[in-house]
Amino acid sequence: MKMIIAYIQPFMESRVMAALHQMPEVSGATFSVVRGFGRGRLKREGSHGEANRDDACLVASSARARLEIFVPDSAVDKVRSAIQSAAHTGNPGDGKILVLPVERCVQIRTGEEGDTSL
Repeated sequence: MKMIIAYIQPFMESRVMAALHQMPEVSGATFSVVRGFGRGRLKREGSHGEANRDDACLVASSARARLEIFVPDSAVDKVRSAIQSAAHTGNPGDGKILVLPVERCVQIRTGEEGDTSL
């Protein structure tokens, strides 16, 4: 079992949610609004677009949608691909997708464990 965490543009949340609703492998997902910052590049006058390591600067805090979803190992690539396709604009700041191992999952109500707890 894996946990997929994705940071996406907030205006892409509905597209990603619609894509996930179409997938029988997905039993649910959690979306939240988070704030953070990334690294940008400054252009120096006369630099003609070349970016140097010295040009790195902090970009102001911005809102992102965070998606958390648990999936069986067999569905990871399909779900990751669906999120990536639905969240893609081709512009900087489209986001990141992380796939993490889950050691154990227990359904509180029933006590079920593993993939059946999803």
